[in-house]
Amino acid sequence: MISTSARLLRLVSLLSARPSWTCRELAAQLTVTERTVRRDIARLRELGYGVESDPGPWGGYRLRAGSRVPPLILDDEETLAVAVGLREAALSGVLGGDQAALSALLKLRQVLPRRIADRLGEMDTALVHTTRLDEPQIAPGMLLELAGACRRGERSRLAYRDREGKATARDVDPYRLVHTGRRWYFVARDVTRDEWRTFRADRVGRIQPTGHRVTFIDPPDPALLVSRSMARGAYPLYVTIRLALPVEQALRLIPPTVGTHRPEGSDATIVEIGGPDADGLAKYLLSLATPLRVLSPDDVRAALLRRTRDLFEDNAIGQPQERHGDRDTWDQASEKSSASFGRSD
Repeated sequence: MISTSARLLRLVSLLSARPSWTCRELAAQLTVTERTVRRDIARLRELGYGVESDPGPWGGYRLRAGSRVPPLILDDEETLAVAVGLREAALSGVLGGDQAALSALLKLRQVLPRRIADRLGEMDTALVHTTRLDEPQIAPGMLLELAGACRRGERSRLAYRDREGKATARDVDPYRLVHTGRRWYFVARDVTRDEWRTFRADRVGRIQPTGHRVTFIDPPDPALLVSRSMARGAYPLYVTIRLALPVEQALRLIPPTVGTHRPEGSDATIVEIGGPDADGLAKYLLSLATPLRVLSPDDVRAALLRRTRDLFEDNAIGQPQERHGDRDTWDQASEKSSASFGRSD
């Protein structure tokens, strides 16, 4: 015979599993009398569970959707399923707001029984999150450690590798985790430099709390801080363009993680974009599929015109051997388009 508390938990689990149960069905599942079932239903109601019943021999019990959420009872397999689902949602951003999934996973991991936590740890080791080929991965355990540091608000010692791969140790005040859709960034105040910094979460080797609690008086917008940091990354080349769009539309076309924006009047925006080389920047500008003017530098402007010319010739009417005969047509089109691309005469 199971204890009363265990039986009540089992009863809640049964009521949650399907829309309705008869008293006889519940008694058979719990191996008790129907009188015991009715007494247990009364106890659940006293605890705040909204259990409704239909009269008559064919009536049954069901949980009512109410304004108060009672304790959620999950068995081992259900707990693992929820934890794994939250883990994948946090890593992939499939829910859009991955912070909620990460926060829920962190709370769940803190209260899991040891037997389930051990199984989840084994699954964390076995499961692999599929990412872009050029996207570095972060271990779920490290992600949870960083999230925990942010929740505790406790100064920590951070073992970190910079972009050159050099190992450093930083004293930081953890604040937030930001997911950009490709990578996780750890936002914290660098204690030594006394400034807010963003750290690539996949470059964090270890984070160790110091026991010193911190309070933030005027913290920055973490998403904006990450966006500006990404847009101003260490690129070998930058292009400055003018879009005939107000800044709100320009931001939708070129996100703040890609370029820095400043309005030029009410109907134009100047955008600075970093890239690996002139041809790569020209390729990106063409992908925008919108009129623009390259203000600087000249080599990006030349690469853009070269790519545009090649695209025109590859799609000109006629056989491939006739493509050079279309040069006059291209020159005429090029003169008309030079204003849009900012070509210098």
